[in-house]
Amino acid sequence: MSIEYRINHPFSADLFIDVLRRSTLSARRPVHDRECMEGMLKNSNLQISAWHGDTLVGIARALTDFHYACYLSDLAVDVSYQGQGIGSRLQSLMHQQLGPHCKLIVISAPAANAYYEHLGYINNPRCWVLPRERSLARERPALE
Repeated sequence: MSIEYRINHPFSADLFIDVLRRSTLSARRPVHDRECMEGMLKNSNLQISAWHGDTLVGIARALTDFHYACYLSDLAVDVSYQGQGIGSRLQSLMHQQLGPHCKLIVISAPAANAYYEHLGYINNPRCWVLPRERSLARERPALE
């Protein structure tokens, strides 16, 4: 089987939603909100996609400044194509697009922690998330 990898190749929100559903990542993405999904594609500035013929079988989608930090927001591979190295190849190609000091950062699903560790990622427990439905609390006084 021949997989073709494309950098920043445009594709529709329908294809994006479809590959997320075929990868199980749709359980943690707003695939029911087309406007949000379109915005996710439009506003990410680095995408590496994997294609088997005309079928999108994998995606790595990120937000980056290319110099210091690259936030890998989505890594999805169709379950019928998993185990063939597509996910690691997507990340490797993404890493190649970044400057020499830029780090790749990912928030992992709990079940995927071992996957990222074996690829060489270093676990960092200091991630914080402010859900949209919560408001920012008043700032605490500075530590002296």
